[in-house]
Amino acid sequence: MKGFTMDVLSKVRSWAAGLADVGVSLAALAIIVEVLGMGVMPFMGDVSVIGNVSSIMSSLGSEGLIGLVAVWILWSIWERK
Repeated sequence: MKGFTMDVLSKVRSWAAGLADVGVSLAALAIIVEVLGMGVMPFMGDVSVIGNVSSIMSSLGSEGLIGLVAVWILWSIWERK
């Protein structure tokens, strides 16, 4: 039973990592399209990825040390996968 549970958890983890990679790739594509001046991506609706990323970075920057710790934690989680 323990081996089965570990197999299921391993599959769920690999699916989650795959979905995260797809999400990061879509965000990068949306940023490139916006930078090239083509507007927002058709499937993104009226959402500006660059605007969202810059607002997140400014809110983290205004938090000072707490923002740096949050970025460090997120980076270490991303690198651990």
